[in-house]
This record gives sequence, C-alpha cells and structure tokens, in this order.
Amino acid sequence: MSGETVCGIDLGSRSVKIALMRRPAEGERLEILRLESLDTIRFYREYGRKQGEKLVVNFEALGLPVVERLVSTGYGRNTLELAGGEAIPELKAHVLGAIYQTGLMDFTLVDLGGQDSKIIQVRKGKMIDFMTNDKCAASSGRYLENMASVLDVTLEELGQYVEAPVELNSTCAVFGESELIGKIVEGFPLAELAAGVNATIVKRILPLLRSFAGEVLVFTGGVAHNHAVGKLLETESGRRIVIPQEPQFNGAIGCCCVS
Repeated sequence: MSGETVCGIDLGSRSVKIALMRRPAEGERLEILRLESLDTIRFYREYGRKQGEKLVVNFEALGLPVVERLVSTGYGRNTLELAGGEAIPELKAHVLGAIYQTGLMDFTLVDLGGQDSKIIQVRKGKMIDFMTNDKCAASSGRYLENMASVLDVTLEELGQYVEAPVELNSTCAVFGESELIGKIVEGFPLAELAAGVNATIVKRILPLLRSFAGEVLVFTGGVAHNHAVGKLLETESGRRIVIPQEPQFNGAIGCCCVS
C-alpha cells in the first residue's frame, strides 16, 4: 500500500462524510488529506446515481481526485454499495476509526449519530460486543436539532449548558418537544432548559452502558461536538471520556484504515 490514496465514505442518515487519506510509505501511518461532510439528500441528488444494485458517485463534481482505493460504509439496510469500491460493516468502520484516532485498543465506543446510536465493546482492537438503536431518534443528533429549534438556539450554544438541568422524562423525541414547550411555559430559564435537554441524552445512554465494562469511553458521532453531553456523560458514568479530534468523521476515517 506504499503511497496509496484511499477514499472512505460514510453514507449516514443525515450526512455523508468523506475522508481522503494517504499512506506516505510502506508501514507508515495513514495521514488525513481532506475531510468533507455533505447533507445526505444533497449528496444523492447532486452526486450519486443508482446503476443496477450499486451507487455511482461523480467524484469529479465533488472535486475529489482519482484514488487507488474506495471503501464505503453506511447507515442500516438502505445503503447501496459504491461502484468501483468495497463496502464494510458500519460497526467495523467505527472501531477502526476510533483505534486510528485515539491509539487505544481497549475501550467502549459510544457513537451518537444523526438518527441512531451505537455502543461497541472493544478489547485488544477487536469488537467483542455491541448494541445499536436505529428505531428511535431520542438519543441522537436529530433530537438535539429539534430541541435547539424549540429553544431558538444554535447547536453550539445548546452544548454550553450543563448546570441545574430541568427534569425531562419523555423517552420519545416527538413527545419530548411537547414536554420542553411545557417547561418553557412554566417559566424555566433558557440555561436550565438547555441543560435539561443535554442531560436527557445522557440519561438515555447510561442504562445501556451497564452491560459494557471498562474505564474508558470513546465518544464519537456528531453529538460528540456537544460539550455538555460529553461532560455529563463523564460525570454520570464515572468513566474517562476520550473524544477524538474528528468524532463526526470516525466512520469515514475507519473505512480508510481497512487493511
């Protein structure tokens, strides 16, 4: 693989993440050349076309160079394999990405994406157990987007609030909006409402973590950009949280790391 350029594509439910990486020489570590994220609908509409059972991507229109290797992964059963490339399971891609980004070999991966969540136990660099949830968006980025819209704040601003969270009990993303509106009517301040939203995400994840041992949690996915969720997750779980430099691109980076 000396000098080989690899393109990894993570076909997510809300966004498509692209990683372009290169191995300078045999045995050396892959280096990241470019990372790009596109809205999923826009990606399929402007750059992808189905031909037979595969997806043909217009890489020239994307401004991507010709690569020696193309590896993709994606969301659920609805993802098409890319023409001219190979597809790998989503869980494998995320494990490889986390190992590359953190250098750790023993950890529990918590990935909270646009519409789904994944918890993966990794020991000696291998996945030994996992749990996924793609049926409910209540612990995903979509939930945070909806709640930020209700509060009329940006996602970045939402992620700043940790202290004195309002108690929110609904386990459904849709009903959660109604509950939050009710708290607004009761007169709770923005800081406490936003902290309550962040705390609710963590409250839904903690019961799932009980089945996964280990002292270190690697936190990835778009939700990992929410600083409050990361801080609350560390405090409430009692474990050390490691957030990679590029948490949202973890799956795409993992695609490039396939041997």
